[in-house]
Amino acid sequence: MKKMNSNIVHQYFKKEIDGAKILVRVNPIHWSGSEISVTPAGGVGFRELQFDNEIFADLQIDGFVASSALEFNLYLNGLA
Repeated sequence: MKKMNSNIVHQYFKKEIDGAKILVRVNPIHWSGSEISVTPAGGVGFRELQFDNEIFADLQIDGFVASSALEFNLYLNGLA
């Protein structure tokens, strides 16, 4: 049986604030996602999020720019 999430193309965004980096992954089908925050000292936080259909406008207003899946996943897996 084919997995339902396998055909979803996530979108990725990032922003830097005072030396801290915030990376966001958005599932545009289910309006869910994840956020990774990386402090200047190298501490990493992770949280699951739920969005509404205005998430892309909200991210743009908040100063997020498009990012890559590679960058997000490097931080997610502790490789960056």
